[in-house]
Amino acid sequence: MMNRNQLTETWDLLRQTHGIGLRAIAALPADKIDATVIPNMRTPKQLVVHMYASVFRELAEGTLRGKVQEIDEKPLCDGIKTQAELLQFATAQWQAADKAVSQITDTHLTNMVSTPWQFEAPGAVIVGFCHDEYLHHRGQLYAYLRTVGAEPPFLWDFEHNAPEYQPKPQTATA
Repeated sequence: MMNRNQLTETWDLLRQTHGIGLRAIAALPADKIDATVIPNMRTPKQLVVHMYASVFRELAEGTLRGKVQEIDEKPLCDGIKTQAELLQFATAQWQAADKAVSQITDTHLTNMVSTPWQFEAPGAVIVGFCHDEYLHHRGQLYAYLRTVGAEPPFLWDFEHNAPEYQPKPQTATA
């Protein structure tokens, strides 16, 4: 089972991955955020709102409080009109999730967390969903980018992220 130290390492990788996610959002053509890019799938804006409000923020905050809640994403989408607002939304949701994760303890990771999906799981499992779900949906975002003729950022190009999402300097261990 994941402990606080492992959560810190996992979340740091997600921090870097989120930096690439922001670059992918920035690569979306501004006139395509509300387009049905792939039939029977979310629009790019709907996907980003899901990734950041439900996957990052709600799973992190839900782990902290012991209960994951269903998020009504439609009003969130309705409030976002531009690509710049979509980037601001993603950043704000990440910051809220990051704040919640900074408060998660070993006890939170072992406590059972209720979900709206008819099951409970230890907090460590719920936090693990952040990683799996985010990467799954980021892959969808990459498919959207390619479909509209935009080039997604290289999957592991952390060094070209904004400074706050780049790898932290490695420290030598004795």
